[in-house]
Amino acid sequence: MYRERQCIRKDSYGGVLVYNREEEILEQYEVEIRSTAKGRGALNCDTDKGAMLLKEFRGSKERAAFLYDILDFLAGEGFAAETIVTAKDGEPLVRDEASAASYLLKNWYLGRECDVRNRDDILAAVKKLAKLHSLTQSYQKQIPDFLRTDNEGLLQEYERHNRELNKVKNYIRNKNQKNAFEVLFMRVYDNYKTQAFEVTEQLKRQSESLSDDSMDQMFGLCHGDYNQHNVLFSQGEWVVLNFERMSYDILVQDLANFMRKILEKYNWNTGLGLDMITAYDTVRKLLPEELEQLYLRLAYPKKFWKIANHYASSRKSWISGRDIEKLEKVMDQEPQRKQFLKMLFYFTS
Repeated sequence: MYRERQCIRKDSYGGVLVYNREEEILEQYEVEIRSTAKGRGALNCDTDKGAMLLKEFRGSKERAAFLYDILDFLAGEGFAAETIVTAKDGEPLVRDEASAASYLLKNWYLGRECDVRNRDDILAAVKKLAKLHSLTQSYQKQIPDFLRTDNEGLLQEYERHNRELNKVKNYIRNKNQKNAFEVLFMRVYDNYKTQAFEVTEQLKRQSESLSDDSMDQMFGLCHGDYNQHNVLFSQGEWVVLNFERMSYDILVQDLANFMRKILEKYNWNTGLGLDMITAYDTVRKLLPEELEQLYLRLAYPKKFWKIANHYASSRKSWISGRDIEKLEKVMDQEPQRKQFLKMLFYFTS
C-alpha cells in the first residue's frame, strides 16, 4: 500500500523542513516531475517522459530485476504492458534506508479498466491473457527458482482447504445453539464437501498420469493477479499492469481465476463461459490436459470455502448479515454453476 511518508530535517539556518520521502525517492531518477497525486496504493506522477507510477515494492531485489527484464522482453515483442524505469544507478529498485521501504517507478498508462458489464471487453481481456501466456512461454532466459511453484501445489492447497472445511463443520456441529449462518452452512455442507473431495481426487489422478512433457507445456509465467482492474484500454489498445505477483506455474490458473470472477457476476452463464474459453483458444491452443485442469480449478467450491474460512477467522459471537447473503448467493447460483461445469466436463472427457 502507498503511504505518504513525512520526514523532518533542519536547514542551514536551524529551521525545520518537512518533506515527503517520496520526493527524495523520485530525485534518484532521470526524470522531471511536474506534479504528483495519490492513487490507489501508489503515487501517480506526471513527468517530462510521460505518465509514471511510484509504488512501494515488497519483493526482493532479484524479483525486481526479473520483473524489469520480463517486462522489457514483452515490450520488445510489441506487447503493451507497464515497464519499469531504472534509477540513475541503473537499478530497477530504489531503497529508502531510513524507512527500509523499496520502490519501483513504472511507465504508466491512463485509460479505462476492462468493463465487466461489456462482453466484448471481457473477451478482449481473455485474448490479451492468451497472448501474454504465448509470449512468456517463448522467453528464453533462465527462470529464477523463487518464481517456481511446487508441481503438487494445487493438490496441497485443496487438501488443506478440505481439512479447514471439515474443521468448521465440526465446530458448528458441536455447538448447542446455532445462529442463522451456521444452520444454513450445515444444510449445504455435505453437498460442497462431496464436490471438494471429488475434485481433489480427480486432481490427484491427473497429477499422477501427466507426463513430464505435458507438464512442461502446461507451465509458464503467470501474471498472478489477472483481473479487470489490471487490464486497461489506452490509446486504442489493451494494456496489462501490475505484474508483481508473477510466478512460474500452470498457465490456466490465470484463466480460471479470471473466469471465476466474471462468471460469478454473470450467474455462471454457460454461453459466456464457452466464449471465454474459445477466445483464449483462438490465440493460444489449449491442450486437453489444460482443459481438464481448467475444469478442476473451476469445479472446486472455492467460494464456499472462502465463506467458511471468513467465518472461521471472525468473531463467532456476532455474524454479519453479509456473510449470510454471500452464502445464499452461492446457493442460488449452484444450479447454473453445475450446468456450466457439466458442459465443461463434456469438453474434457
